[in-house]
Amino acid sequence: MTGLSQDEAAAYRRDGYVFPVEVMAEDDAVALRKQIETVERRVKTEQGVSHQRFRSFCHLLMPSIDRLVREPAILDPVDSILGPDLMVWSAEFFIKDAHTPNHVSWHQDLTYWGLDSTDEVTAWVALSDVTVESGCMRFVPGSHKREIVAHRDTFADDNMLTRGQEIAVAFDDSVAVDIVLKPGQMSLHHGRMFHASGPNRSDARRFGLAVRYIAPSMRQAVGERDFAVLVRGEDRYGHFVTLPAPTGDFMPEALEMCTEIDREQAAYFYRGTEPRYK
Repeated sequence: MTGLSQDEAAAYRRDGYVFPVEVMAEDDAVALRKQIETVERRVKTEQGVSHQRFRSFCHLLMPSIDRLVREPAILDPVDSILGPDLMVWSAEFFIKDAHTPNHVSWHQDLTYWGLDSTDEVTAWVALSDVTVESGCMRFVPGSHKREIVAHRDTFADDNMLTRGQEIAVAFDDSVAVDIVLKPGQMSLHHGRMFHASGPNRSDARRFGLAVRYIAPSMRQAVGERDFAVLVRGEDRYGHFVTLPAPTGDFMPEALEMCTEIDREQAAYFYRGTEPRYK
């Protein structure tokens, strides 16, 4: 097992993030992205799969992503933070096409997820060059030590978050760090981290995968049920419905399962408002 070094683990505890962490060779990451984009074009044309459905639940719909979220080069560093029992709560592509206004406003991930604790780590895996110009993430060091702060909903058309949510309290974003990554590298960040990303002003598509790992001891505190995939160790708690690995790309039964999960999770993702998918 190759987890975080002592210095990296200390940096994560202090700052709430660590990067870059090597996951795979750059050529392998580029090849994987091309494979994914081939599937993207096919399923949108042949099956009418929406952008929202392609982007969300990709680990439940594509065997290649199921394999990636189980990759030891990702799990070992996450294990250093959360321990040996790991579940994937969600995985989602964050894609910004060249010269588009799509962005992510300043927010904390755990705000609307309904989870009862902070035993969560997001692994953000770059499958393209991720630069300041292409809209890389920005982190405010140490902000993970704060509780969840007030957010407001915008539902802005070019905001990539479910509710277009943004932090509604004053903070100093001048100290934010740009999380620049090469294909095959990842960052890890805490669920209470203040973070955002700007639009893609470059000539190339920015392509990343956000994987939300949790400890099985976590629990859904708002919705009636929640769902996860066990990827390492064991689940001694049974707080989540355990989901199967995909048998092919965007299989009909897997799409139906994701529709059911969408309905259940909307109860806490959108509590107090109406769901609006992009």
